[in-house]
Amino acid sequence: MPRAEFDKPVKVLIVASPYYKDISDNQIAGAVAELDAVGAGHDIVHVPGALEIPTAIGIAERLSNFDGYVALGCVIRGETTHYDTVCNDSSRALQLLGLQGLCIGNGILTVENYAQAAVRADPKDQNKGGGAAAAALHLIALTRKWGNSGQSVGFASDILLAGGKTTA
Repeated sequence: MPRAEFDKPVKVLIVASPYYKDISDNQIAGAVAELDAVGAGHDIVHVPGALEIPTAIGIAERLSNFDGYVALGCVIRGETTHYDTVCNDSSRALQLLGLQGLCIGNGILTVENYAQAAVRADPKDQNKGGGAAAAALHLIALTRKWGNSGQSVGFASDILLAGGKTTA
């Protein structure tokens, strides 16, 4: 898809888990490059792990003024079922926030091994950090398009009452 375009400033929060610091650094580099390409401002915060990312986004939404969010982290399958819990719960929480109207690009990698993560995080290869930023920007653009469509909310015209009378 072509890059989203904006006529007003955009402010995005990147929430990253640096559990695998080099993977996180590459994801952030990809996201920042994508945001810079459209002139979007950004802040970056770090949280301990992927499970804390949705919580940090929820807090920021309540207490700050960001237009959108980029969730960046990496979960590599281990020997226990903890992998499944972290992958499913972080994804589900981000989806629920999105369904509430938040513009979130999900760049939490869920991979089998470190080599897969390195390829997906590399800004010069698959660039999933940049892809997550692009997704957030597209959602912001849609929100602005539909929010500024000029359509009224509620009763925009007269209300027809029983008996043929109208009210303004």
